[in-house]
Amino acid sequence: MGGYESLKRYADFQTVYKNGKSYADKYLVMYVYENRTDINRVGISVSKKVGNSIVRHRLTRIIRESVRLNSEALKVGYDIAIIARAALRDKKYAEASGAFMHLCRLHGILR
Repeated sequence: MGGYESLKRYADFQTVYKNGKSYADKYLVMYVYENRTDINRVGISVSKKVGNSIVRHRLTRIIRESVRLNSEALKVGYDIAIIARAALRDKKYAEASGAFMHLCRLHGILR
């Protein structure tokens, strides 16, 4: 089964940051924490340092889309927090998707 839910609560993000493993590349930082359920929960964070609200929302959409299109390739049972870096600001979907898949490989959460 693919699919995923959103990671919404601040406390859930804190749990992932505190207890999860993190890997980063020049576009994204990704924390992964095992949630012992049969679904993945994904949260996306884009700080104000990255740009104005228009830029931040665009990056959020690009990242969410790369998660959506690749969610079938992921193992289930993880909370994933994805943080966009400023380097992603002027990039397109392909770079975000490539960075996401690269970090998934590092974390070993690809099927």
